[in-house]
Amino acid sequence: MLIFRSSRNGLCNLHRTYWLRPMAWSIHPPASLAWTSFYSHGTWNSTYSRRHRLLVAAGAGLGIGTIFAYGDYRRRAAEMEPSESTPGSPFPVFTRQEVSRHHTEANRVWVTYGSDVFDVTDFLDLHPGGKSKILLAAGGALEPFWALYAMHNQEHVLEILRGYKVGELSPEEPPQPTPGDPYAEDPPRHPALKVNTLKPFNAEPPSELIAENYLTPNQLFFKRNHLPVPVVDPAAYRLCVQNHNGRMLSLSLQDLKRKFSKHEVIATLQCAGNRRAEMNALKNTNRLGWDIGAISTACWGGVRLRDVLIHAGYKPSDEGHVCFEGLDRDPSGTVYGASIPFKKAISVEGDVLLAYEMNGEELPRDHGFPLRVVVPGVVGARHVKWLAQITVGPEESKSHWQRRDYKGFGPSVTWDTVDFSKAPAIQEMPVQSAITEPSPNTSVTPGELTVKGYAWSGGGQSIIRVDVSLDGGKTWHEAELLGEKQLPGQAWAWKLWQLKTSVPPGTKELNIICKTVDTNYNEQGDSVAPIWNILGVLNNAWHRVRVHVDEE
Repeated sequence: MLIFRSSRNGLCNLHRTYWLRPMAWSIHPPASLAWTSFYSHGTWNSTYSRRHRLLVAAGAGLGIGTIFAYGDYRRRAAEMEPSESTPGSPFPVFTRQEVSRHHTEANRVWVTYGSDVFDVTDFLDLHPGGKSKILLAAGGALEPFWALYAMHNQEHVLEILRGYKVGELSPEEPPQPTPGDPYAEDPPRHPALKVNTLKPFNAEPPSELIAENYLTPNQLFFKRNHLPVPVVDPAAYRLCVQNHNGRMLSLSLQDLKRKFSKHEVIATLQCAGNRRAEMNALKNTNRLGWDIGAISTACWGGVRLRDVLIHAGYKPSDEGHVCFEGLDRDPSGTVYGASIPFKKAISVEGDVLLAYEMNGEELPRDHGFPLRVVVPGVVGARHVKWLAQITVGPEESKSHWQRRDYKGFGPSVTWDTVDFSKAPAIQEMPVQSAITEPSPNTSVTPGELTVKGYAWSGGGQSIIRVDVSLDGGKTWHEAELLGEKQLPGQAWAWKLWQLKTSVPPGTKELNIICKTVDTNYNEQGDSVAPIWNILGVLNNAWHRVRVHVDEE
């Protein structure tokens, strides 16, 4: 039995000892680096471009300084007096015991990967996740935790690491055991999904299937995971809720279903990185290249968060933030977390759910089984899956994903100048629309043509109009809006739309554009460049699709 360390007391600490089945990586000691999901976003790659510039830019003062520093810590490594050197190699040789002595900044932080030894001390302050993550690896091997993120096998990531090489392991050292696959127990997925990353799994439906259903079938609903999908025993599951006096309540699934009324809400979830591929085409953000499919709609069933908070002693007049933690965690014990304003959580009109059903079925594992948060009108990052704990306090969640990710910046901000404390965490999303049919770079024939798509706005704002152009914006047509009627201020679900038109003979190409307007008369901007940002989030520029016209 694997026992997870936790700061929680009582039952909520105890039940975590048997909720999750141990995964293969859990047997490895914590003296290995937790390369967490900052790299699933690609912020490592953004640091890479800066590091690479420092190492190879000839004549640049800072680059030369870095090269000198590199030579200096290679010199210090040589002064360790290793037992021997590998013939033909300029690097000294060390044993694992010698490497293990380098576990603090005072004596330099070393790690191993394969048969190589690296001094990563000078990278500590550059690490997007903070130096504490790297210090977990001090004196140890990277392999057990690099296995969490398959993108570490990319050449540019290895090139960064090679820049810090100071030695090689003795050939007499036994090889590190191959880490088990932490994703081995992930659930099966539908083969139609377009996969962005396998480990962790992130995928979207193909564009031509997005607008086929008002409620997205569960198996085609976009998947956004930051870590391995936990395996949870629903009979043993307990939700920990901090009450008004600071104590923890423990609620089973049956408690939630028996003590609170069931509610259903149709709500669209959209990842902040939806349509990032268009930003990457302008200037690469080195983050997941979502197309237009990181958005889906479902009918969610569960209990109101408001009811649970009132049961825990909170009042509608209270203030602060409601913080959520999930059961998905990295090897360091860091769990996924996020928060929303208390005002949204306690609002009757806010419709925030603790959901245990999705489209009339038990929550699928990829979507948070057995319980998840659904926060209508708010960015998908706050809809915490595999919900483990709810707390209320004066500050928002201290999670990386709340404080150092999912924030919006201007195009002038770089990884060298970014200050995450100066930008609020994304909550309500901006107005959005996209063309789902026809697909880009396909062919149509002259005659009747139906253009399809979706439109949605955050904060419960209704879509009142979708404009479509077939000639690059010279002339416009108003599309027909489809979908259920929604209450003012509680329009949580998208509108599907279509435009039935005709393509005249002799037309060579269609440059199709869509843009939408919500009840606050918020409209999409016409281009990506003014809203490009280092995180590649909040792209709501006009969506453009070019198609060929084939006379045959």
